[in-house]
Amino acid sequence: MKKIYILCGVIVALAITAGISFFLIRDSMAKIPENIDLITANNEVYKFSESEKKLKLVEFMYTNCPDICPTTTLKMNMLKKDLQDAGVFGEKVQFMTITIDPYKDTPEVLQQYMYNFDVEDDGNWIFLTGDQNNIKKDLKEIEELASTFQFQYRDPGDGFFIHSTFVYLLDENNRYIKKYPMGEEFNREDIFKKIMQKVK
Repeated sequence: MKKIYILCGVIVALAITAGISFFLIRDSMAKIPENIDLITANNEVYKFSESEKKLKLVEFMYTNCPDICPTTTLKMNMLKKDLQDAGVFGEKVQFMTITIDPYKDTPEVLQQYMYNFDVEDDGNWIFLTGDQNNIKKDLKEIEELASTFQFQYRDPGDGFFIHSTFVYLLDENNRYIKKYPMGEEFNREDIFKKIMQKVK
């Protein structure tokens, strides 16, 4: 009987290890699909196939979010200043903010959001939404982009999305490096250290 318990314990441990390994491998292989084109806050087409070879910190959010999204954007702006002081922001690092509500978050709305958070429009922090003339297609592309990194979201019908709470650090080829918590748990010191390790 004791052997059976030991065997069962080993099987369970192997199953757990296999499950964890699956998710780690899946995440490590995640990459932004190159066929996705979205629209910037300046109403210009952004092609991921032509994105610059820089590290990218990617945030998914929506401008009507009452708490975690604005908190994350605020802390990202503080991190941006740290990276500017280190001389790597823009040169080796970009930020990217992608709305999950492209119907409401038009380029003009994103511009106002940037203004509200004192985000400099220097081309190194790119805000993306869908083309209002092709919104259904672009909505699906945003969904595809988010699901690449297992970022889940849905609108329960009241306009306040339920969504995952991570930002994603990507390498120069738009491949996943690591994810970090959004909101109050966003630790800019941890992300700063990781970025500096990667740009050396």
